[in-house]
Amino acid sequence: MPTTTLPPGPPIPRAVQAALAVADRRAALRMVRRHYGSAFTLNLPIFGRIVVLSDPGQIRELFTAGADVADTTDANLGRVLGPDSMFALSGQRHRAHRKLLTPPFNGRRLAAYEAIVEREAIAEFESWPQEHTFAALPAMMRITLNVILRAVFGADGEEFTRLREILPPAIQLGSKLALIPVPQWDWGHLSPWGRFGQYRREYDRIVDRLIEKALADPDLETRDDVLALMLLSRYEDGSAMTRGEIADELITLLTAGHETTATTLAWAVERLQRHPALLGRLVADLDDGSEQFLSATILEVQRTRPVIDVTFRQVTAQELTLGPWTLPQGQSIVASIGLVHTDETVFPDAGRFDPERFLSRSPDPGEWIPYGGGIRRCIGAAFANMEMRVVLRTLLRDYTIRPSRARDESQMSRGVAIAPGKGALLRTTARTRAHHFGEG
Repeated sequence: MPTTTLPPGPPIPRAVQAALAVADRRAALRMVRRHYGSAFTLNLPIFGRIVVLSDPGQIRELFTAGADVADTTDANLGRVLGPDSMFALSGQRHRAHRKLLTPPFNGRRLAAYEAIVEREAIAEFESWPQEHTFAALPAMMRITLNVILRAVFGADGEEFTRLREILPPAIQLGSKLALIPVPQWDWGHLSPWGRFGQYRREYDRIVDRLIEKALADPDLETRDDVLALMLLSRYEDGSAMTRGEIADELITLLTAGHETTATTLAWAVERLQRHPALLGRLVADLDDGSEQFLSATILEVQRTRPVIDVTFRQVTAQELTLGPWTLPQGQSIVASIGLVHTDETVFPDAGRFDPERFLSRSPDPGEWIPYGGGIRRCIGAAFANMEMRVVLRTLLRDYTIRPSRARDESQMSRGVAIAPGKGALLRTTARTRAHHFGEG
């Protein structure tokens, strides 16, 4: 029987490792990699002993392993999203949910959502102060939240308004609770979990009303929103999704697709401002009716500024061999997105923002991994790409982004996501025929 062999790691107390991770997890991971190589072992609260991988070959092996070899970890976002969230599910239940939720994010239905994205983007951009500096991140958050509430929840009226009010603070609090070892005590508003519970209970009541409205809608079968599709879908045994499953999956889709997409959009404008030649080329390309450079730019933003920098797995087989390491059943594994994306042997001159690197090559699924990979790759990846493409295309069509000589904004943790430290400060001007990019 093979002997367990884990990569080496820092021999410092768990509390110290946790403090370093909370202070700046990206810097901490880079520091450990310099000392121990592409694979190492850490010991952290909540997660326990974890093996961190940053070699593309080993990550590719991990992602192509089936659920009977490696699946989701016990400690994940399911702690805050609910027991029927895809983050919490594994094995057959995860496959069943994924099968039901895949159709809304492909083909004709995905194209139908583009009009919603453009409308929300135009409405938001019209409220922006012209020739004055402001933070782009809150604006992008409003766009992506509105898009998901309409396209995914099918919400409008009172439910739309109230969800816009309670979901942002609930998601921000939940993302922190998922990573910080706060006891799950519900002492009402006096405790973090108590406050989160209050948000969740109101959210469940609103979703229940949305379900009642949808079931009473004579046009339910022609609707494109994901809630309607959930109500109409059936598992292989003919059963419908329960209301609890629908509520957990709706908030999962919102959590996975709202803040992360908005933050990537904020990073996009932060990066483009500091690279005026690339910005000018992008605008010219779009004006000529091409989106090739836009697609490459989005890929490069996600490489240089991934908003989620790690993805988790847990060994479900008796053991898992990755390179020289033999990992035991139950072992938690982290594929480090941030370390792979900044590896000079994978992306030469990795610190340089250069969309051209993706004009001549497609992203390798073991090297470019902002959405994770394998059986647990983000189900809304295509939706997120569509949304970013439409928002940036609309912005650059109607407005001029002013270049900036300011230093790069720092990378700030918002719990799960990593955002621009100043919220992506931005200055724009409405475009006219006499005023194009680069003038003034």
